[in-house]
Amino acid sequence: MFKKAFLFPGQGSQYIGMAKDLYDNSVEAKEMIKTADEALGVNLSYIMFNGPEEQLKQTEFTQPAIFLHSVILLSIIRTLNIEASAGHSLGEYSALVAAGAIQFYDAVKLVRVRGKAMQQAGIEKPGTMAAIIGLEPAKVVECCIEASQIGIVQCANFNSPGQIVISGAVDGVKKAMELCKAKGAKLVKELVVSGAFHSPLMESAQTALLQELDNTNIYDARFPVYANVTAQPVIKKEEIRKLLFEQLNSPVRWDETIANMIKDGVDEFYEVGPGKVLQGLVKRINPEVKCYSIDKYSDVEKYI
Repeated sequence: MFKKAFLFPGQGSQYIGMAKDLYDNSVEAKEMIKTADEALGVNLSYIMFNGPEEQLKQTEFTQPAIFLHSVILLSIIRTLNIEASAGHSLGEYSALVAAGAIQFYDAVKLVRVRGKAMQQAGIEKPGTMAAIIGLEPAKVVECCIEASQIGIVQCANFNSPGQIVISGAVDGVKKAMELCKAKGAKLVKELVVSGAFHSPLMESAQTALLQELDNTNIYDARFPVYANVTAQPVIKKEEIRKLLFEQLNSPVRWDETIANMIKDGVDEFYEVGPGKVLQGLVKRINPEVKCYSIDKYSDVEKYI
């Protein structure tokens, strides 16, 4: 038997018009979108369907929009026998909903708090991020350590072999970019972001998130959810809560996560949510496994 797993995308996968076809074709989608709008006290669905793009790109709206798109798809899919899940950064919340560890209504509010807190942390302590392509992880880490003498910088995302994102103070990231280029990186590119995500500059966001986590019911997961912080499966509610707190300033170990899931028997992945970013990363990590994208209602119809 094939072992199947869900994957859920994170920030950067949003697009104007997201989930509109789900809303138009599913009563369940309509109800979930209405519930989310009411829970958040904002017309999130209008921003998702119509933009403007600048507003949709704001972290406080981007994160609940991507989360909502993913869990709507999740609620409509009926026939997939899933045995594990994982999500990239924000996507970890969708993965936990899939496993029954957090209920939808609680999770959508938690994600909004997370997004607002991260956006505010980016204003309080401005930082940036950069993609490093074609350099060994150990060398990127070395560059970050050396550059940290100028400003905080660390690896934020180990996305796939040869694709790492660094994050931190502007001066530290700029210096690390120079060092990575000098060590032979094929491409070094600063990213357009509103903060230094997955770095110590997110400390104030952690404080805000912890308060909300303490007020949120979290349950043992029905099946393993592979955590960003450890790249290992987690089920116990106490560990889930702790790892969600740590996730904000810890690297996303995505390449290890996928490799560990494959080692544990997963050979069919289903990316559930906007875009196909994770599908591309899985193919780079291991081109032998199958990975499907479920974004539109037409994708969902196969599994109803």
